[in-house]
Amino acid sequence: MEPPEFMLIVICITVPALLLFYILKRAFALRERRLDIEALNAAEKAAQYVAHSKDVEARLAVVEKIVTDGGLETAAQIEALRTPRIGNGDKVQ
Repeated sequence: MEPPEFMLIVICITVPALLLFYILKRAFALRERRLDIEALNAAEKAAQYVAHSKDVEARLAVVEKIVTDGGLETAAQIEALRTPRIGNGDKVQ
């Protein structure tokens, strides 16, 4: 085997191997970036769920308090929780 043939064989093996290595490296970097973005989205959704759960729990606590108190003040408490409409001063129905 002469030196030019040997160099040709080395080049024919090395260039595709380097190209494949580069493509795989880019593919794995893209995959890692996608996973990072999905993790951030999942964390944001979890934070929104926690905030919503706390709101629902607070509202449920108010409803439980009204239901368990009973008596004549229940209607007054319900009316006190309603927010007035802007403009005409009517209560929200």
